Amino acid sequence: MLAVDPRLTVLDACSDLPPFDARAAAYLLPAVAVHYPPGSVFVCVVDPGVGTERPAVVLEAGGRWFVGPDNGLFHALAVQQGVTRCQRLAVPADLPSATFHGRDLFAPAAARIALGQRDALPLLPHDTDALRRPGWPDDLAEIVYIDRYGNAMTGLRGQAVPPASVVECRGRRFRAHEKFADVPAGEGLWYVNSLGLVEIAANRGAAAARFGLQVGDAVRILSPGH
Repeated sequence: MLAVDPRLTVLDACSDLPPFDARAAAYLLPAVAVHYPPGSVFVCVVDPGVGTERPAVVLEAGGRWFVGPDNGLFHALAVQQGVTRCQRLAVPADLPSATFHGRDLFAPAAARIALGQRDALPLLPHDTDALRRPGWPDDLAEIVYIDRYGNAMTGLRGQAVPPASVVECRGRRFRAHEKFADVPAGEGLWYVNSLGLVEIAANRGAAAARFGLQVGDAVRILSPGH
């Protein structure tokens, strides 16, 4: 991106997503993107099918632009925010590498969009409905990301889960609290995190290690009586 124009501001929103897991990343993307100003451009590279026939796309949602592979990565964005425009990005035959579209295709395209030069890109029509994956839910009741503190983030928006609910994962049950310090040190809880997603945590501890939680683990929402 800086090779296109060194004046661009480039921020690393997240660089430690679960490898190869476009489905998990899909439910994090809209929760992260909403905190960036309108007009922001996102380069999204969770792309295990790089170099194959999977489409490369440019789309607008929520007043922001997104560039990346159409492999399910934009499913939740399309469902939760709606897509205003979507086009396919043609892949030049002379790219330096068949396996580095993040550098050679997506990043330069994002830079052009940020500079107001979208019309200069080789864009083709693309069906917006193709972004949605059949069978994928609007909210994902699974752990999709574990941060460096061992907090286990789910694909469930907090607004979809009643505050009095019990969250169950791997046979353990967690009750809702507003903040970590509401429970004793080492005790588990669930809360709505800074991205608006349901997260399982432990006060002053690593919930993932303490409770054996992993990305992909199913989460159940139980009524308060359970």
